[in-house]
Amino acid sequence: MTYDKTIKILASVRRELSMLATFICTCVLSPTCMADMQAAEKWLNKEFKESTLTKTQQLQEMQWFVNAAKPFKGMTIRVVSERIDTHVYEAKVLAKAFQEITGIKLVHEITGEDDVVKKIATQAELDYSLYDAYINDSDFIGTHYRTGKVVALSDFMAGEGKAVTSPTLDLDDFIGLSFTTGPDGKLYQLPDQQFANLYWYRADWFARKDLKFEFNNIYGYELGVPQNWSAYEDIAEFFTVHVKTIDGKKVYGHMDYGKKDPSLGWRFSDAWLSMAGGGDKGLPNGTPVDEWGIRVENCHPVGASVSRGGALNGPAAVYAITKFTEWLNKFAPPEAKAMNFTEAGALAGQGSIAQQIFWYSAFTAALTNPNLPVTNSDGSPKWRMAPSPRGPYWEKGMKLGYQDTGAWTFMTSTPLKNRKAAWLYAQFVTSKTVSLQKTLVGLTPIRNSDIISEKMTRVAKKYGGLIEFYRSKARVSWTPTGTNVPDYPGLSDLWWKNVALAINGQLSPQEAMNKMANEMDERLIKLEQKGQKRCAPKMNPKREESYWLNRPGAPKPKLENEKPKGVTLTYKASIEAWQ
Repeated sequence: MTYDKTIKILASVRRELSMLATFICTCVLSPTCMADMQAAEKWLNKEFKESTLTKTQQLQEMQWFVNAAKPFKGMTIRVVSERIDTHVYEAKVLAKAFQEITGIKLVHEITGEDDVVKKIATQAELDYSLYDAYINDSDFIGTHYRTGKVVALSDFMAGEGKAVTSPTLDLDDFIGLSFTTGPDGKLYQLPDQQFANLYWYRADWFARKDLKFEFNNIYGYELGVPQNWSAYEDIAEFFTVHVKTIDGKKVYGHMDYGKKDPSLGWRFSDAWLSMAGGGDKGLPNGTPVDEWGIRVENCHPVGASVSRGGALNGPAAVYAITKFTEWLNKFAPPEAKAMNFTEAGALAGQGSIAQQIFWYSAFTAALTNPNLPVTNSDGSPKWRMAPSPRGPYWEKGMKLGYQDTGAWTFMTSTPLKNRKAAWLYAQFVTSKTVSLQKTLVGLTPIRNSDIISEKMTRVAKKYGGLIEFYRSKARVSWTPTGTNVPDYPGLSDLWWKNVALAINGQLSPQEAMNKMANEMDERLIKLEQKGQKRCAPKMNPKREESYWLNRPGAPKPKLENEKPKGVTLTYKASIEAWQ
């Protein structure tokens, strides 16, 4: 051991002893504090052994929570979130830990995503406190900023909430703050969980020499991770039409879902058009036209239809809907058209699907079950996830897919004392003491320190590329809905109601998108007339579509060739491309 290394170790030990002494001196005169810290140590030993902090640092962080919670002991706080594994863990485990450590009682309600939307919209409309905090998708950032009904956390942390804002919160460590920041540069939501939609495929099938030879013989290039939609379509056709069966079981080259259901809307509002290349360049969302096809000028939405400068019914959007419908009808299991999000999510694990262009990485944990046909007996996956292939309208510098970011959201109508107590809980479940263990349970990381930790390096091989994605620079190209959307709950239903008409053959893709673009313009006009607090719509007058299509950027004119030659990479090369 070198002299310098010895000095560093001794310095680290000295810091730890100093922190421990501070903790003991602060707590020793208070029996209540000691009891609370005993509860904290119990939880550290029982549940939070995995952390990027040392044990002493964890105790110090918990001591701050104990002290900050004193004015709120005995209060009951109500919060609500959607039903995913991460939030179930919070409700069943972390809420109990927080209550025992701080003395603040927690009711953490789990419900459907649609119900969370209804609850938060109702509280905003009534200005009456229903819940003390919400874990609400950052897709609402444009809504929250404009209504003025949501607390700007930047202001809260510097003002009324300063005394209850943890010194170890470390905002710079959160990877999703750009998604929860308004046009004014203020933070409106604190990320609680994140997961991306990525390309998913059966790596064991793609590696088979017989299948690789047959694919090359038919299509003239290597079977591998598709880089464009042309290759994805060729692979979908290959497995469905040419391979047909593997080990005596029918296989399909594509999977999606098409039931006329609110969850169908997520499939498209969650950035399907951006994958095709429908919007403009810019991160986290296209500027001035985003992936919803809404054009914004000086923070004001001015239109969604091509005639007003938007791109919702432009050639790229029509192409995207056309391909979605074709692939669902030609290459997916017949029952997929009648499935919703939840029903379709389990199908990949049954072993009949070769690839999915749009697969929520929130399903990662479920697909590591060794009893599934897509998993080896040691728990390692037969599948991998990789970068999503790009449509022909996509250009470098555009977002490439969707990343869900559920984030803590506080309403101005919530009494200040309740808001402060709920803010403590929000910080607890995102704290460094807790966050690594929570990430291992739900696989929805929010902190860079957890992602780059040694623990994540050790377990990465179990998760088929998830850790590699979150360690790469590419993660910034997968983003939630942005600030162009001025009223997410008031506009989002247009997606499933209109796209379903194309999927079911009642309208052509062009007709369905024309209808949707016109209806979205009409709703934007109503918002303009109603007047929002900030950056309300100011609609452009209608023009000939050619005026906008002939200008640079979105909306983009129709390409002469929407199916260029397919391009694939090896898995290793596709991961390197992320870096």
